[in-house]
Amino acid sequence: MADEMKKNDSVKPAEEAKAPKKRFGMKKKKDLNIFQEEQIQTPWKTVVRTFRSNKLSMGAFILFMAILIFMLVAPYFFHIDLGYNEPMQANLPPSNNYMSYPEAMKHEPRDVAVGSVFGVGAAKDGQVYAWGETSLFSMPDLNDTKPKAMKDVVQVAAGYDHVLALDSKGKIWAWGNRRNGQLNIPGELRTVKSIKQIAAGYKFSVAVTEDGKTYAWGNTMNYEYNDMHPYQGKIAKVAVSTSVVTGLTKDGQVVYLGTNQNSYAKVPEGKFVDIGATSYAFAGVREDGTVVDWGNTSYRRMDGKDHPIPEFPAKAKLISGGINHFAVVLEDGSIKAWGVSDQGQTRVPEGIKGVKWIKSGFYQNYYETGSGELKSFGLRGYTLGTDEFGRDVLTRIVNGGRLSLTIGSLAVVISTFIGMALGGISGYFGGKVDMVIQRFSEVVASFPFLPTIILLNSIIGDKFDSTQKVYLIMILLGLLGWVGLMRLVRAQVLSLREQEFVTAARALGIKEMGIVFQHIIPNVISVIIVSATLDFAGYLLYEATLSFLGFGVQPPQPTWGNMLFGANNSTIIQNFWWRWVFPALILSICIICINLIGTGLDDAIDPKSQER
Repeated sequence: MADEMKKNDSVKPAEEAKAPKKRFGMKKKKDLNIFQEEQIQTPWKTVVRTFRSNKLSMGAFILFMAILIFMLVAPYFFHIDLGYNEPMQANLPPSNNYMSYPEAMKHEPRDVAVGSVFGVGAAKDGQVYAWGETSLFSMPDLNDTKPKAMKDVVQVAAGYDHVLALDSKGKIWAWGNRRNGQLNIPGELRTVKSIKQIAAGYKFSVAVTEDGKTYAWGNTMNYEYNDMHPYQGKIAKVAVSTSVVTGLTKDGQVVYLGTNQNSYAKVPEGKFVDIGATSYAFAGVREDGTVVDWGNTSYRRMDGKDHPIPEFPAKAKLISGGINHFAVVLEDGSIKAWGVSDQGQTRVPEGIKGVKWIKSGFYQNYYETGSGELKSFGLRGYTLGTDEFGRDVLTRIVNGGRLSLTIGSLAVVISTFIGMALGGISGYFGGKVDMVIQRFSEVVASFPFLPTIILLNSIIGDKFDSTQKVYLIMILLGLLGWVGLMRLVRAQVLSLREQEFVTAARALGIKEMGIVFQHIIPNVISVIIVSATLDFAGYLLYEATLSFLGFGVQPPQPTWGNMLFGANNSTIIQNFWWRWVFPALILSICIICINLIGTGLDDAIDPKSQER
């Protein structure tokens, strides 16, 4: 008995090894041969299993679905303004380093200034550093062209494409773009040793001396400034917009330093302690801590929303402005900002306290904390660069992708429905019905596809707005692209209409149209799916081709095709590669993925491809 028990015990482990192991409470699925598989699985399960085993097609499917989901969801986060136009941000290369200041600037900097796509600062040791896109507009790098003899800098100013620096001895240094004379410091300033402030605007520069006099130089056609204004000798500080100079007198009065009487000249009354400027507006902090603005105050609504001056929990004491926003430092050391925030320039980080000063410009803000550390918030750069209007390429690819994919998918739906219906009817009824449909399809197929769409689009396209034109393109693509699928469906129906299940359906009295669409068409659905998948890639190419040729969706509404149309000259191809590489790359990836998916489906559905 004991020997028998030992024998059973020795056999048990071997039996357990042979038994199927449980996985999450279920038995492990046995490997089935092809005949067992077909007995227990539906044909569609077999197709799915076969398709999943094709690593290339499955990888293409996963990649395409990721792109599709991203293009459908991302526009809710990458909002697009079709009227956006910012020449100062035009044709910028891909970058995210606009606020990547060097280590030497991180603690107790003397001053910081913001240029168009770069920053410049004076460190605590008096050295000057520039960061961001410092190689501007085919010019040498700002770090390479800064004067070698310059040292002990106490103040810096940055314009659109030039930099000013003031050293401890009162000397002004200038470098960058000199084409408009913004670096030509007036001779009388070279002998002045008591300069209080320097400021830089769009292709011009301004300086204020300790005795209250102002000097301006640069493109005199670009800015509004009167060097003989009655306030000479009384100015303590200036603020410059794109083309206007406004001053703050020593007794706290805000004065307009131009010649023309306009909205900038209508300055508010009261005594002020600080002033700042955006591109087209000015704002100031009164002695009582309130803030008021004047000039072209449309900066509050440039994105279609209202951005009034907010209520502050404490009195304001300092103010600074960028392109279309203002930021103030309050007496409690916090920061408040308002205006357009399309680049995050007014999204102040939470928990800021003890701020000593803030310097804003264009789309960036820099501030020094109570511990002497330099911090920043705002635009860090454009991941895929900008186009000729300063529009973010990534935002346009995302929003254009949704439209391109929508046009392609709806065109497929239209052509598939027409091809399936006409092919089913033609193949089932035959005779005169078949003859009429086939002759009609030959007439449609005889028209050259792209020239026909271009012609129709040219004839009736001008009568529609941009949204209606999108629907027009979808319909035209669908109405002219069904012939191939119709012939495939017709051939399949011809082979199925004499099968036993069709005869049985007739015997049961089912109507003929019901037999076609309820019994025959479901048996050729595999052919339809493969054809529609491959046609989808074709329609994406057709839309891109039409838009590239200028006959598709028109800018500023983006699609991948018209983004390529905007880059169809040698200058852009050579110098601004990001404007065509990224749209072409994403379009190519989608088309290749769709074709691989279609090929994988064809192999999975075709029994011959499984070597059975």
